[in-house]
Amino acid sequence: MLNLIAASVYFLLIHFGVSGTRLRDTLVARLGEGPYRGGFALASLLGLIWMGYAYRHAPTLPLWGLVLGFRPAAYLLVLVALVFVVVGITTPSPTRVGMESKLAQGPDITRGMVRITRHPFLWGVALWALVHLIVNGDLASLVLFGSLLVLALGGTAAIDAKRRRSFGEQWMRFATVTSNVPFAAIVAGRNRLGPAVTEIGVWRPLLAIVVYAGAFYLHGRVGPPLT
Repeated sequence: MLNLIAASVYFLLIHFGVSGTRLRDTLVARLGEGPYRGGFALASLLGLIWMGYAYRHAPTLPLWGLVLGFRPAAYLLVLVALVFVVVGITTPSPTRVGMESKLAQGPDITRGMVRITRHPFLWGVALWALVHLIVNGDLASLVLFGSLLVLALGGTAAIDAKRRRSFGEQWMRFATVTSNVPFAAIVAGRNRLGPAVTEIGVWRPLLAIVVYAGAFYLHGRVGPPLT
């Protein structure tokens, strides 16, 4: 269990202690954007591998135990999470790595899933992690999925802060018509759901369903579903 805790602390530390902070700005100034991103991606990949290995070898220490009655809802929520992830990845947004310059497009970049939340990928990861944390109900799952949940939610704020520092007024114009929390801008009347549904289209949700089906199939081969 200590190995999993160490891996999770490392993964959170490199993100909250470096990414999205002024330390990142300093490193980029000294190393260059490309070398920094490459080094950070490698450090993140190593962290994920370490966490996965440690989780697989961690002892099972039940907390509230398996929540079997929640599983039907869990399957639906995981599908929703993957829709956010897949649609988010396939939708251009200035909150994505390498797309910061799209802020110069002004309101035109606010399309599709970005109308619902400017961080669809991270909210999808957060929902996925929360569902797995609830269903499994053991200490190792709390550490692993809890860490990913904290990282995803904290990451939305970190990205907002980084973009605000770097792009100032351009970012504020974008933030005014979007929201971090899903649907908040729509509820507040700063955006509309209708255009979002039209702009998302059909192929993105269909791709998410294909990914979901593939993940469900592989889950049954490499381990128990939703564990």
